[in-house]
Amino acid sequence: METLTSQLKAQALLLGFDKVGIARAEALSEEALHLREWIARGYQASMQWMADALQKRGDPREILPGARSVVSLAMNYFSDTPHPETPGSGKISRYAWGDDYHDILSSRAEKLCAWLAREVPGSASKLYVDTGPVMEKAWAARSGIGWLGKHTNIITTDYGSWVFLAEILTTAELETDTAATDHCGSCTLCIEACPTGAIVKPYLVDSNLCLSYLTIEHRGTVTEGLKGKYEGWIYGCDICQDVCPWNVKFARPSREQGFAPRPGSEAPDLQAWLHMDRAQFSERFRKSPVKRAKWEGLLRNIRIVLGIADPARSSESSHH
Repeated sequence: METLTSQLKAQALLLGFDKVGIARAEALSEEALHLREWIARGYQASMQWMADALQKRGDPREILPGARSVVSLAMNYFSDTPHPETPGSGKISRYAWGDDYHDILSSRAEKLCAWLAREVPGSASKLYVDTGPVMEKAWAARSGIGWLGKHTNIITTDYGSWVFLAEILTTAELETDTAATDHCGSCTLCIEACPTGAIVKPYLVDSNLCLSYLTIEHRGTVTEGLKGKYEGWIYGCDICQDVCPWNVKFARPSREQGFAPRPGSEAPDLQAWLHMDRAQFSERFRKSPVKRAKWEGLLRNIRIVLGIADPARSSESSHH
């Protein structure tokens, strides 16, 4: 006889998720302690929301009273085009080549929540896709989806680390999975490959140095010492994932059409993009993760990669 849990998992796969795992909804004491230490070091940089709602991040029952289970979902987004090494072409992180993952995963997870509500009348569920005070990587590891790699991305044995995560907190009682075990071993390729030294030690990333942070979340200017280390990246960075043996071996193209690369996203023409105005930016990146960098941020990144001075800064200095 099929249990509620096995039916839920079958349903998740039907909806297009590639992996699903379940953990008991309880306090994440050890993980929450690591998060507090990371924030105490200032490694969250300007991402103030990481420091907010620590109480909720540490315990899903603070978000959904009566929560019993956390369902973790993963979706493979890999496209196998290599990043360009041609001068004049920029690099965008693979996760942003297609449509915005928030929309794709949320719409699927909502259907799973609706299914659960029908199967367990009176149950309540809340879903998160990279939003809200939920430690998604901790739950992915606890639910057996994958382990936290030394680069702090979740690595799965079947798709490497090219996965998006979503969580459903629910008051429904579900059977739990075994937590994932760490298979990084003595490998330090990701640490050695990081051009800015952002992986300060295994499992610890300083966002202030991370190209993903600098090209997406960071507003304003970038310190001179970091500018020469962009290696062509204008949005995000995949270096630590590209060198990971689990990705070299197990990455396979996503079956989700929405993640297929949009024209020009795999190797953007930097000179052409440099002259993009705000309206063109909004049009080109509608429903794309790249809009998160904002028009000014993307142009700043392109100028850094091309070695062009920021016009606002140079006119400022000429006045002094």
